[in-house]
Amino acid sequence: MKRVVADAVSDLTVEVFRLNGELLAAGDALVADIGLTSARWQVLGAIALSPAPLPIAHLARNMGLARQSVQRIANELEAEGMLRFAPNPHHQRAKLVLLTVRGRKAFDAAIARWQPLAAALGRSQKPATIDGATEMLRSVRRRLEDGAANIGDRHAMEKQN
Repeated sequence: MKRVVADAVSDLTVEVFRLNGELLAAGDALVADIGLTSARWQVLGAIALSPAPLPIAHLARNMGLARQSVQRIANELEAEGMLRFAPNPHHQRAKLVLLTVRGRKAFDAAIARWQPLAAALGRSQKPATIDGATEMLRSVRRRLEDGAANIGDRHAMEKQN
């Protein structure tokens, strides 16, 4: 029997969900003793890797997360001295988010721990294979961002009518 694309994408989606869970658990274990969780590390990374300071809403959008969840984590990180909020010349209420020295050290420590694990995870793969998988996942994500997920809803409604 011929395999259809929808089944392949469904299998891929389940595997991505499982991988996400494993990555979060591994990340939590990797950075727990430096005061981070995977979620905190992700927020610090979004700030650290941004080419310019951004407000919470922009960071959340870039991360594909809800603004409220990123705001909650940012508030916790601010209380612990890992980031600070600065005035935004373009918007009075949407403060810019900046790493403090403590936040930069925590992020750098997390990355230093991650590098050997990343190398071990990819050890049996060629960089081109990993790059191809990354590009395929990026393409699926972009289709979702462009509204492809609504196609299924429209199709189901058309079938009912």
